[in-house]
Amino acid sequence: MTLNPESEKHLLQIQAGQRGRNKGHEFELRVSKEINNLNFEKFDFCNLDKNKDVYYGEPGLLLLKFISATSFLNQKIESACAFSTGSIATAEKDLKREIFINGKLVKKSKSDIVIKIKPINGEEKYFGISTKQCSIKRPTNAQLYFSTAKGFSDLLNRNFIKVPEYAIISLKQFCGDVGFRPLDQNIRRECDPRRYFWEEINKDGREFWEKLFKDKQKEITEILFRKGYSDDPYEPDYLLHKTRKVDENEREEYAIFSIDQLIKMSIDYQGFIKNKYQVKKGSFKDPENIFHEAPRFGIIQMQRGGQKQHPTQLQFNLEASYFKKIHPSNKT
Repeated sequence: MTLNPESEKHLLQIQAGQRGRNKGHEFELRVSKEINNLNFEKFDFCNLDKNKDVYYGEPGLLLLKFISATSFLNQKIESACAFSTGSIATAEKDLKREIFINGKLVKKSKSDIVIKIKPINGEEKYFGISTKQCSIKRPTNAQLYFSTAKGFSDLLNRNFIKVPEYAIISLKQFCGDVGFRPLDQNIRRECDPRRYFWEEINKDGREFWEKLFKDKQKEITEILFRKGYSDDPYEPDYLLHKTRKVDENEREEYAIFSIDQLIKMSIDYQGFIKNKYQVKKGSFKDPENIFHEAPRFGIIQMQRGGQKQHPTQLQFNLEASYFKKIHPSNKT
């Protein structure tokens, strides 16, 4: 049944009693609940060192302190309320809903949480928050963008980066779209016949993409972090990342960045590169003499999805433990 909140207050009432449909949405609701239950008269606004790679404590409190330090110059916050928006885009069809925040219709958003903050001496502001979380003890790659070859090309076109047809075709080869696979052309090969690897795709298309990732790294990085939906009224301003699963006797750790900060740090970390790798698992293991190229730029890794449900999807991930690798104190 479609549920349309009548106001921000009504939306908060709904979300106060709502349980997440999966771990990701449970996390968003947890963070929102923490913020909405805060007593700001007793809230400790000790300055947060915004130059750390990870923080320990409650995520909602840490996030507010980080926003206070970066957007309000540590000014005391009078009030804040958080709205969970991440489940809107992923909800099943019969649970799709529309919500309004500050008079703006939110159908889909790259922000998983929207926070309204009122400082003591100033006007209230709204911030979009993208959340990530790792559910195992060792940090893994966090998904940033998941679409198709055409979907990603359309996203760039919508954001004024023109992608020619031959480049779209080469990306379809990389993803293994039907009609663009080696097996569609009866090509016999030692490695996976269901897709072409990066070094095998159409040369003109490959050169186009490699030049684009080099020349437009900043623009493409920002698009992937912020521009998932054309009608998104609250693009992310911050990223909150639960870095790993912890034992009962351990403190939870979180990485927090402003998106602007993260884009700069990603570019400073590295430009476009190609890592060598082999397929060593699955039905189509590579022979010992065959290696492939994996495109990377900054902390972003690009790959064919390969999952059973979505084998031909194009996937962009954040490199595992990127939050430590890009921090200045951890660079060698």
